[in-house]
Amino acid sequence: MTTVASLAPYLGGALALGGVAVVASRRRELMIRWCAWAVGVPLVTAAFWWGRPGAAAVAVVVGVIAVLEYGGLMRLGWPDRIVLAAAVTAVVLAAWLAPGQVLRVVAAGALAVAAVPLLTGDAVDGGRRLGAGLLGLAWLGVLAALVPLGASGLALFAAVSIADIVAYFAGRRLGGPRLSPLSPAKRWSGTLAGAAAGLGVLAVLSALSWPTAVAVAVGGPAGDLLESMIKRGARAKDAGRWLPGSGGLLDRIDSLLLALAVLLVLS
Repeated sequence: MTTVASLAPYLGGALALGGVAVVASRRRELMIRWCAWAVGVPLVTAAFWWGRPGAAAVAVVVGVIAVLEYGGLMRLGWPDRIVLAAAVTAVVLAAWLAPGQVLRVVAAGALAVAAVPLLTGDAVDGGRRLGAGLLGLAWLGVLAALVPLGASGLALFAAVSIADIVAYFAGRRLGGPRLSPLSPAKRWSGTLAGAAAGLGVLAVLSALSWPTAVAVAVGGPAGDLLESMIKRGARAKDAGRWLPGSGGLLDRIDSLLLALAVLLVLS
């Protein structure tokens, strides 16, 4: 059984090896990104060690930041962002405190999101705001799955993160056909190599099953493409600029979000 205690040595070891590799590369961008990981990984691991309250706290913080970044990409006003952030927070808290009521809370959140453009009488832009709000709730609300998944959710995040890194470098080295016009830099060769690496991570962390395998191999790349589609529509390179070496938080969790969605469907 996967536990946070069993994951901690592997996460620490991966962080240390990554640090050695980054220093050897002498690339400033990678060093900055590793420093951000060196701060974030211990904090998130400690929160998950706390159990469901810690996982819920991580999901709420991540969800609110992601909503703000998503709202910027979709040009949503502050009333839309605030209601969407409240809806995502409510879904996460329901997953912790009242698991049997999650679907009801999701429905209530969708009604609240829809009410904002309706109450403002926005006949010109209301449809776009409504669609963006509902997409945001469906996309970011899956963070609530981190609460019941616990250590397995942490293992899934480690697997999709390693898969992303391997896919990036393998795709540049191997070349070949592009994965999608949405992300011209990504190649099928890199995606397949990344999927293999992600499955290897799941196996090492004792979290490999057919649902987690599909979540990493299919959901992870699809999540990256989904955010690429949104950013291209917004004509933005990154979802934010505050996270050193990574742009925004949404740029770091895009693969995890759809991987969680796939895992929820298959489980």
